[in-house]
Amino acid sequence: MLKEILAISGQGGLFKVISQAKNAIIVESLVDGKRMPAHASSRISALEDISVYTEDGDMKLAVVFKRIADKENNGEAIDAKSSNDQLKAYFEQVLPEYDKERVYVSDIKKIISWYNLLVQKQMLDFSIAEEVEDNTEA
Repeated sequence: MLKEILAISGQGGLFKVISQAKNAIIVESLVDGKRMPAHASSRISALEDISVYTEDGDMKLAVVFKRIADKENNGEAIDAKSSNDQLKAYFEQVLPEYDKERVYVSDIKKIISWYNLLVQKQMLDFSIAEEVEDNTEA
């Protein structure tokens, strides 16, 4: 699900891997559909590899997305441009064990905006997240 979706430092939104070039990968913006090369010098992270700090360790982003989807019946979350207090309160409902010292409001905004974008594009599949969550709880 999230292996092909990338976050690129310095670029807004999310990107889908299209193909491999000689010194870069070709990505397509999920926001506007524009394609561009993403070079090795860019900080590129697959959403699959991103975790959120919790009091008990780290939680995969896919599991966090699943919790938001469960809360919202697979619909969109609150607006990422909501007030800092609203965002923190919302995130606390979804992930009460998140590490309040190390997870910043900017991180919460990013997670919520990514989630909403993936919902709009119908790109979320939670079968993998359920397996990950089942394995971490066991």
